Amino acid sequence: MGIIVARLLITALAFLLAAYAVPGIEVAGFYTALILAFFWGVLNLTVKPVLWVLTLPINFLTFGLFSIVLNGVLLWFLASFVEGFDIAGFPAAVLGALFIGVASGLGTKFIDAIR
Repeated sequence: MGIIVARLLITALAFLLAAYAVPGIEVAGFYTALILAFFWGVLNLTVKPVLWVLTLPINFLTFGLFSIVLNGVLLWFLASFVEGFDIAGFPAAVLGALFIGVASGLGTKFIDAIR
């Protein structure tokens, strides 16, 4: 249970860092980032595998780089229903998804290393 909470906090911090580093992404506060982290996890567990299978031919042709675009689409979709989270456009969504993925991945590796 502690690992799940730690990953949720790391993802929330990644959202806050993305809002700071990527122009065009705005997060209202830490509470909004926690909500975003929760829904980001739910989308990655439920919707993303289905979309990944549907876009498998494109992913194959682009050597997996289309998955970055897919993450950007999911992040842009997340901005449509979470209050206090705004994305200026699709390029900001793709760059933000890439940033959030790298930051949360590094944070998860750090948590796994201390555990």
